[in-house]
Amino acid sequence: MDLPFDGAISRYFREDAPKAVRRAIETAQKDDILSKGYAYRSEMGKKDYADTMDRLQIELVRLQSDVKQTGKRLIVVFEGRDAAGKGGTIKALTENLNPRGCQVVALSKPSDREATQWYFQRYVDWFPAAGEMVIFDRSWYNRGIVEPVFGFCTPNQKEAFFRQLPEFEDMIVQEGITFLKFWLDVSRPEQLRRMLQRESDPLKQWKLSPIDVEGLTKWDAYSDAIAETLERSHRGPAPWTVIRSDDKKRARIAAIQSILNAVEYKGKDRKAIGTPDPAICGGPELWSDGAND
Repeated sequence: MDLPFDGAISRYFREDAPKAVRRAIETAQKDDILSKGYAYRSEMGKKDYADTMDRLQIELVRLQSDVKQTGKRLIVVFEGRDAAGKGGTIKALTENLNPRGCQVVALSKPSDREATQWYFQRYVDWFPAAGEMVIFDRSWYNRGIVEPVFGFCTPNQKEAFFRQLPEFEDMIVQEGITFLKFWLDVSRPEQLRRMLQRESDPLKQWKLSPIDVEGLTKWDAYSDAIAETLERSHRGPAPWTVIRSDDKKRARIAAIQSILNAVEYKGKDRKAIGTPDPAICGGPELWSDGAND
C-alpha cells in the first residue's frame, strides 16, 4: 500500500522520534494509555462510554431545540495539536444535531484576498445568527500557535493579534453569544501513535498534510507557542477549558458535558449530564507539554 508523503511519518518514528516515545508505542497494548502523566492507565470501556454518550446525546438534542426556539447563539472553539481528537469530538457532538442549525467551520488557508483583510474578518463571517450553533475546528488561534511556529506571520502580526484578541472576544460575549473555548491536550507518544494509524489507514490518510508531517519535528516550538497562547488568552470573559485527550472517549464526554453545563435550556437534566472528570478536564493548569509523558 502506498503511504502518503512517502511514508514520512513511519520514517520519523524509526529514525528521529525520541527513544522514550518510540518505546512507549512499541510496548503498548491496543487500549493502553501511553502518557505516564495521564490519570488512567487504560481507555474507558466501550459499554460505559456508550451508556454515558446515549444520555448526553439526548441532552444535546434538547439543547439545540431550545437554542432554536429562544434565539440563543452559541460559538464553540476547538483547538489542539494535530491528532488531538478535535474532529472526533466534534463528530460526537454533532452526530444527532440538525445541521441547519449547527454548523462546523474548518477554514482552509486564506485566499489572496482574505490574507489582506483584518485578521479576524473571515471568522466573523461565520458567526451564528439567532437560534444557531457554530463550532470552529481550529480558529483565529492559528495566529497564536501554528503561524508563528511555521513562520507564516511576522512577530508584529502575532503581537497585533494578541493585542486585539481580548477586545474581540469581549465583544462576542457582550453581544450575548455563549462562547466556549476548548484546548484538547494530547501527549507526544499518543499523537505519534495516532498519526501512524492515519498513515496506514486509507480511510484516514486525508487527515494528514505536509504541515502535520513537518510539525512532528517542532514539538518544542509548538509547546512554547501553546504555553504563551494559553497564558495570554485565558481570561474571565473567555476562559479556556483544557481537556487531556489521550483517551478519546473520556475527552469527548468531558467536552460535551462542559458545553451542556454552560447553557441553560428547557428540559435540562443535570443528573444525566453529570460533571466533567476533574482529573482530565479543567483550566490551563492541566496543560502539559507532554514531551516526557
